[in-house]
Parts: sequence; structure tokens; C-alpha cells
Amino acid sequence: MISFQFRRMVMAALMSVIAWNSLTTKLQAHGFEGDRFFPPTVTTDDPFATDELSLPTISFFNNPASADGTTPKTREIDISSEFDKEIFPKFALGVTETEIFQKPQGQTGMNGFDNLSLSAKYQLFENGPHEFILSIGGEIDLGGSGSKLIGADSYSTYTPKLYYGKGFGDLPNALKYLKPFAVTGTLGYAIPGEAGNSDGSLNPDVLQWGFALEYSLPYLQQHVEDVEWLHPFKDIIPLVEFQMNTPVNRGGGFTTGTINPGILWESKYCQIGAEAQIPINSSTGPNVGAIFQVQFFIDDLFPKVFGHPIFFNNDKDADK
Repeated sequence: MISFQFRRMVMAALMSVIAWNSLTTKLQAHGFEGDRFFPPTVTTDDPFATDELSLPTISFFNNPASADGTTPKTREIDISSEFDKEIFPKFALGVTETEIFQKPQGQTGMNGFDNLSLSAKYQLFENGPHEFILSIGGEIDLGGSGSKLIGADSYSTYTPKLYYGKGFGDLPNALKYLKPFAVTGTLGYAIPGEAGNSDGSLNPDVLQWGFALEYSLPYLQQHVEDVEWLHPFKDIIPLVEFQMNTPVNRGGGFTTGTINPGILWESKYCQIGAEAQIPINSSTGPNVGAIFQVQFFIDDLFPKVFGHPIFFNNDKDADK
């Protein structure tokens, strides 16, 4: 009951923000640094503090059996959504919710919501000519807001994060075909609110690190060379994402994670992404999974409502 009431409060607050923000009128660019458009990647968060809506993100993955044999291999489907809103210039708050469907091998399936996640992000440094951006922020997973049935933690987890993005459009013309490359990534340190559980198991701190290496065909066409045979693929960005978790204390074990090759398809109003999820070891999972995401560019869809901060909006003030 507490979890349901809390979600209602969060959604009511978001609707109030949207209603208030609808009084503003001017659009700012989404995800650009110089000539570079950094797309929202699927599993590693992008470094921009902007208005974003991903709905839905769906992943299919098989979790390994536990080492002691008490938990069998489990098929899992996660369906999540995320909404981010720029509050002050270059500062955004976000909320993420995920429903998890689990089917342990030989057992009855179950489902429930994971803990609600709140985030904050601030664009600390930008260099347009060198297509570089650095941001700081963090996330809080609210313990007890999810379902114990699917294993949601009873304690909160606090994760300060560093976000970055770098395009290679500043390379010399002799290397012009490398200019469409870009990398974005995150580095976080997850700190559980409780070091141990009632059953005697421990909760380690976890270093969360990941990055995406992408090759932008739109950038190639627009800023390097118009390659005629690529026109059917001009809106596609091939990429590979690496998402890793490394326990650092309390006997947390080995690094786990996935390598995710895939593509992003861009349009003016949305982005569709699809990736394979390849586990790096048996501790991560026994099989290759998949993830699919639809990202709406709400700043372009609804420019009177999104694409600008709520407070200290210089564009709005200039229009008065």
C-alpha cells in the first residue's frame, strides 16, 4: 500500500511540473555538443540533462542459477519507463520505474515492480568545438518501494555518478572516416543502505562502469561526406555498449555484465533501439538476451511544454 501511494504522489508531482512548464514557449536543442548529436543510448545513460521519455524499454534475459543451488535458472522480462525533466538550466531530475516478470525453471512465474529510482544530473563542462561534455549526478533506488516477490531490496541504494561524452569530429581530415565515431559512458559507485541482511548475507559496494562506442551515419552524411550508397541507412547509428558491475568489498565476487551490439534508428520525433545482450561470464547469465527501446524526443514533439528548464529560463525571460 505504501508503495502504491508513493507512486501516486510521484506521478502527481510530475503532472504538476508538466502543467507549470506548459507556460514556457521556446525550444532548446536536445543532446547536441557542437555538430555532434549524442543519441540516448539503451543501457548506458547519456550525459545530457534534458527532457527525455523512454517508453518502453523491454529486456529479455536468463539469470544464472545460484552457486548454492537454492535458486534455479530464471527467465526474466523487464519493462521499464523513464522520464527526465530539466528543472534549472543544465540540471535535470528523473524517475524510473520497472516491472519485472520472472519464471524460475520448474516453478510458477511471478511479477512485481522493482524499487522506484530517482536521479539527478548536472552538465558540469562542455566544449562544442571538441564535441565533449562532462556531467555529474547520481541515483537513489528507494528501498521498500518495490515488491519483495521479485527480490526488490528493502534498503535504499545511493549511487553518485560521472557521465561523459566525446565525439571525434575534431580529428584531422586525413582521418575523416573516423570522425563519425563517438563514445559516451558512465562511472558510478553504488552504496547500499545496509551492509548486511538478516540471513547473514552481505551487500557489497559496487563499481558500476559502462560505455557505448557508436558510429553515426547521420554525422558521416552531414559533416564528412555524402556517401550515396548509404542513403537507405542515413538515419542509423550502429553501436556497441558495455555495461559492467564490479563488487569492491564484502566478498562480492566477480565482475558481471554484458556486451550489447545493436543499432539506433533516428527520426525527428523518436528513436528506436535494439541490442543483443551477451553475458561476459557464467556469473552474469547462461544465454544471450535482447533489449528493445523506444525513446521519444518530447522537446521536439511538444516544444511549448518541454525542451527548456522550469526555472531561470533565459529564453522565456527574453520573450517578455
